[in-house]
Amino acid sequence: MAGKDLDKNSLIQKINVIFHETEGNFVTSSMTADPDLIGIPLFDEPLIGLASATDPLFQKYKEKDVIGPWFMTPEEWMPGAGTVISIFLPFSDAVKKSNHGHIEIPSLLWLFGRIEGQEFIASFAGALRDALTQQTIPACVPGIDPRFRFIKAGKGLEGFSDMTEKTFGSNWSERHAAYAAGLGTFGLSKGLITRRGIAGRFTSIIISERLDPDPRPYTGLYDYCIMCGACIRRCPANAISIESGKDHAKCFPWLLKTGEMHAPRFGCGKCQTAVPCESSIPAATAKERD
Repeated sequence: MAGKDLDKNSLIQKINVIFHETEGNFVTSSMTADPDLIGIPLFDEPLIGLASATDPLFQKYKEKDVIGPWFMTPEEWMPGAGTVISIFLPFSDAVKKSNHGHIEIPSLLWLFGRIEGQEFIASFAGALRDALTQQTIPACVPGIDPRFRFIKAGKGLEGFSDMTEKTFGSNWSERHAAYAAGLGTFGLSKGLITRRGIAGRFTSIIISERLDPDPRPYTGLYDYCIMCGACIRRCPANAISIESGKDHAKCFPWLLKTGEMHAPRFGCGKCQTAVPCESSIPAATAKERD
């Protein structure tokens, strides 16, 4: 697949092949001795969207009332960037259903999905980058790039006066890249609701090739959220409200607490499971559900 032969169909095929070839997407005996859990998949097949690397949204994300000036545009990650490929990996039904229970106790499968699942995503994204690079298509995965930085309570990056103790995020946002790529809109819990739901993880890769971007079948940030309040009732940290959405300053300490309770893993995901947007767009049209 040389660069000149790359189109969306061949790209999707390549992504799916690498998804299935990458090791780590199944519960193994090294994670648990429970025979009923071994072999369960963490993620289902990915959902893929494309955005132009020069989409004005990426520049808008630098505004302090959106993400902030610490956000790096695709061009800053990789000079000559042409396309941003956003990839949503939905958690499997087994992982999602396992987390429907007691709101203060994340399920073991969910914890596997959060920690070992993220390790799988990093391997998968790295393998995709390497495969494209070998086919003379320059590529960059911000989430595993050495320049990637988390920002927690205003800490993690220096030199930005707009950061405060309420600043949580990073210098690249998978959810905002997915929004630009037409994959979905935000919910009260600050997750992104796709046509495969909100329960899952994102990754993205920037490539030099300029492919046709996918349309955004929405105009507002919260078009797919019905503001039902289910995630509010599911949140053990009382960190979500109709008025303000998710307060990361309340959510983050709870995640740290789960790390103490479930070391070496942490996670929660209650706002993503047993809610109307778990696996689809609430009240979506038949076309959107296809």
